[in-house]
Amino acid sequence: MTSEPTTDHPTDATPSDRLLSGARGAEVWRADVPGAGTVTAHVLDPVADLDVLHEWVNRPHAGFWGLAGLSREDLSDTYAFVDSLPTHDAYLVRWDGEPVVLVQLYHPEDDPVSTAYDVQPGDLGLHFFKGGDGPAERHGVAPWAVIGPAVLAFAFARPATRRLVGEPDARNRSAVTRMAAFGFEAAGTVRFESPQGPKEAVLAFCARERAEELVAAALGTGGFAAEG
Repeated sequence: MTSEPTTDHPTDATPSDRLLSGARGAEVWRADVPGAGTVTAHVLDPVADLDVLHEWVNRPHAGFWGLAGLSREDLSDTYAFVDSLPTHDAYLVRWDGEPVVLVQLYHPEDDPVSTAYDVQPGDLGLHFFKGGDGPAERHGVAPWAVIGPAVLAFAFARPATRRLVGEPDARNRSAVTRMAAFGFEAAGTVRFESPQGPKEAVLAFCARERAEELVAAALGTGGFAAEG
């Protein structure tokens, strides 16, 4: 897999050295996967992507995402707020143009999870929600075999990111299991106040070196691309 950022550095007043930022809907990263097409990441557009978002977050298995039941207007406003933050970004990941994953990346030191652990320089928080399988069947591959390593490579696109931090709800066993498959190592259960109220989460970490090994093994790349 060859991957690269496709955007300039952020231009916020307090630019992030860990997030790939851009205009709403802009492609900020892409990866060509041998024999399995192209995966791209786009800054989420709370207006243009609203149909996809609203359908995804109201699925039965999306309860832990905490957005079920929001009106279309409230959901759009929620992600417009995320878009306004220099420390948090949401992205729609597409595979051969088809939306497959909603990804949120954020600075843990500027998030409630910071009350639950000792944030280290280079930490980057990760939330993800798979909404579709994309062209997996057409390419003859399992969806997560491409999506998982691609999400890791994207999250580590900026060299300043040294470690990913996951904090799925402790009751969400499928997310906890998926994090482990991504190469995250669990570090126990933590409790903190989230925007949706008190949260008990499984704290997990994935170091850059570990992720690079997994991406190389899964997709045949020699490592993460440097910034352009």
